[in-house]
Amino acid sequence: MKMVEDIIIKPIITEASMDMLDAKKYVFKVQSGATKADVAHAVEAMFKVKVASVNTINMKKKPKRMGVHFGYTSEWKKAIVTLTADSKTIEFFDGMK
Repeated sequence: MKMVEDIIIKPIITEASMDMLDAKKYVFKVQSGATKADVAHAVEAMFKVKVASVNTINMKKKPKRMGVHFGYTSEWKKAIVTLTADSKTIEFFDGMK
């Protein structure tokens, strides 16, 4: 069984993700093998909120260059978590607005 702390790696803090806070949508970088149910359970357990839906996106690798050196960024998984209307907000993101 996966530990709750291992599923959610870190929150994604970007301009687009901050605009979604008003709609109670939060963006996280999650473990690559995590399912939508795993992510929903982890967010509910960590932040004591109720999750309405979870959308996941597999972010593909992109080519990058540093001078003559060529490589790729790593692949990762992003989850957009929508909370229910009667749920409280996540306190971590409250200071970011």
